[in-house]
Amino acid sequence: MLKEPVRGYRPRISDQRSGADGCPVQVYALCDVRVGVLPMAAEKEDRPVDPFDAFRGMRDSYLDAVSKVMINAVNSEEYAQATGAMLNSSLMASAPFREAFDKAMAAALQKSSMPSRQEVAALAGRFTNIEIRLDDMEAKLDRIVELCSVARPAPASANPETSPAPKAGVKRTTSVKGNPPRKGNRKRG
Repeated sequence: MLKEPVRGYRPRISDQRSGADGCPVQVYALCDVRVGVLPMAAEKEDRPVDPFDAFRGMRDSYLDAVSKVMINAVNSEEYAQATGAMLNSSLMASAPFREAFDKAMAAALQKSSMPSRQEVAALAGRFTNIEIRLDDMEAKLDRIVELCSVARPAPASANPETSPAPKAGVKRTTSVKGNPPRKGNRKRG
């Protein structure tokens, strides 16, 4: 059977053979006038054949298989124990070098009048404690103000004998007994 020529291609007689009954048979192949013989896959599809598709498929299946094996190996208890043993041995081997480095760094920082890591951490701890104490004091003061506002009776504007309580920050000009405050009683520091 002869195939119809595909656009841009023309049939070409590539070989003459004799058939089973002795008659000559002509074998046709599709060829491009510019390129040569068209691959057989192009007859089925309009896209060109990539010779590396098979290699990509093998690579992908290999990577999938290896990743499954590695995931199973890493999630095992034996792997965790082996990794822990290696980590412990490396930390034990590097401990003397780390101590020597820390001593040298502390000496260099002390000579340059800079704080060490431990001093900065201690200072940060102190600041945190001060901040916590200030927050506690603020909460206590808020509670005291709340209790004072509840305990204070509402001022009656009709009764002129009662005077309102002095405002915070206002200096009293007389003492509790009606005498002016004394200046000499305070200790100077």
